[in-house]
Amino acid sequence: MIKKISYIIFMLLGYVAMACPACEKQQPELLKGITHGTGPTGDSDYIIITATAIIVLVTFIYFIKYTFFPGEKSTKHIKRKILNYGQ
Repeated sequence: MIKKISYIIFMLLGYVAMACPACEKQQPELLKGITHGTGPTGDSDYIIITATAIIVLVTFIYFIKYTFFPGEKSTKHIKRKILNYGQ
């Protein structure tokens, strides 16, 4: 039952993310069908979108890096209190 409900939710979320036909006509060719609204109207909009995408990508890379390889090796580091709790 949970699988069916989650499948329906994911299908609806995918449908909501698609652009409607009226919005698709207003989009530039590069972004057609991706989002609702008029989309970027000038070169400055593309610069802002690119800068934001780069910031998100760098943040994601650091998130992965420091999640799996935190680099703290000291036995007095605060994470040791949490990891060794109850031992």
